[in-house]
Amino acid sequence: MTINTNDMLNSILESISRIDYIHPGDIPNIDLYMDQVTTFMDAQLKSTKRYKDDKILTKTMINNYAKNNLLPPPVKKKYTKEHVLVLIFIYYFKNILSIKDIETLMKPLTSKYFDSASELDMTQLYEEVCAMEKAQIEPLKEELKAAYKRAEDSFEDIDVEDKDYLKLFSFICSLSFDVYVKKLLIEKIIDELPDPSGKAPKK
Repeated sequence: MTINTNDMLNSILESISRIDYIHPGDIPNIDLYMDQVTTFMDAQLKSTKRYKDDKILTKTMINNYAKNNLLPPPVKKKYTKEHVLVLIFIYYFKNILSIKDIETLMKPLTSKYFDSASELDMTQLYEEVCAMEKAQIEPLKEELKAAYKRAEDSFEDIDVEDKDYLKLFSFICSLSFDVYVKKLLIEKIIDELPDPSGKAPKK
């Protein structure tokens, strides 16, 4: 099996360089009906789809998020800019966290900063987090290059036909371990947070 891993790595690094976020200024200033919310999210996040038929957000998803206390209820069936910002957070979290964990994580924010007169609102909170994440892109690219180099150096003393694939497998394992450890860390931190229902943190 012949794999051009250099081209693959370059493609990954280019993709990471293009990573951006939905800017609050791009969110309509008027309240939206559910269909308008799903259409907006699909248009803004279509580049994150793995497959063409993947759904970014559906009516069922929005209803489930509200039912599970992840999303404050709409006002007269309309969703505000703050609703959209919360949905963006949920969209990214749901790939690695359970609904219960997302509720635990988001509830303090939606309770305090959603549609409030606080000095900090959801838009400012979102922009601060996104700016921090954008600043991580270049260091992340360097980490990926280092992981790739370690994988390229693996299996050097083994003379097998599919050595390229073994190196690729090693690279994927390295990335997967990184995700696994960080997921455990996130879950550990969330377990120390107060339960949204008022219960003490899990032990």
